[in-house]
Amino acid sequence: SGYGFTLPPKVPIIAVSKHTQAYWGRHAPNSLIFYLPNEISPEYQNRHQDRPIDVLVQKRKSSKYLLEKLVPALKPHCNLVLIDSWVEDLASLFNQTKVYLYDSSEYWWQTGLTEGFGLPPLEAMACGCTVFSSINDALSDYLDPGFNCQKLRVYSLEYDVHRILNAVKNWQLRDNTELLRRYRREAIEDRLKTILEQIDFFFNYQKIVEKSNIPSLSGGLVERMIGRIKKKIGGVVKR
Repeated sequence: SGYGFTLPPKVPIIAVSKHTQAYWGRHAPNSLIFYLPNEISPEYQNRHQDRPIDVLVQKRKSSKYLLEKLVPALKPHCNLVLIDSWVEDLASLFNQTKVYLYDSSEYWWQTGLTEGFGLPPLEAMACGCTVFSSINDALSDYLDPGFNCQKLRVYSLEYDVHRILNAVKNWQLRDNTELLRRYRREAIEDRLKTILEQIDFFFNYQKIVEKSNIPSLSGGLVERMIGRIKKKIGGVVKR
C-alpha cells in the first residue's frame, strides 16, 4: 500500500517486521536497512492454570466473517468470550483460553494499508493458546499454519467451525519456546546493540563521503508502458 513518503540513502531504516523490511528493500534499495521485531513483554507466558474459556475473540480489527458468521456458529457449542472493550490484563485472559481467533485481513484490506507486525496472535501463543489466524502481511513473519498455528477462514464456515471445535476438544499445550525466544528482551537488546554499532559506523562514514553515488533502480514495467503510450500519443499529434 505504501507509506506515502520516501527516505534518502543517508537515513538508516529499522523495520519492525520482515514484511516492512521487504517494503523498504524495494522502495529504498540504496539504504541501510535492519530488522528489529517487537518485544513480547514478560507477562505473556504460560502460567499453567485452568483454561475455562474455550474460544477468545477480540472485536477490534476483526472481520465481518469472524464476528457475524463464525462467532454465532461457534457460540452454541463452546464457551466463547468476545472482547469489545479495553482489557487491562490481556495476558491473564490468554492464560484462561484454549483457542484464540484473529482475522485482521478485511480490516487492512479496507483501509488500504497492511499489518505492520500483528502482536496479539504472538502474545496468545506465548501464553499457550492454540491460534487460528489470518496470514496477511507481517503475520507471516512468525505464523506457520499446520506447525505453530492454524489458518482461519479456510474454504467454508463449516470447515472452520469443525477445526476450531476439534482444537478445543483436543487442546494441548504447544512448545513455542524457540520461536518466542527471538522476541524476548534479551534477544531484542542483542540485535539492537549490533544495529546501533553499524548505524554509528555508517554515520561516521558519511562525514568522509557525503553523497550517495549508487544509481536508482531503472524504470519498471509501468514506467516503460507509460513511456510507450507517450510516444504513441506524440506520434498521433505530429500527424
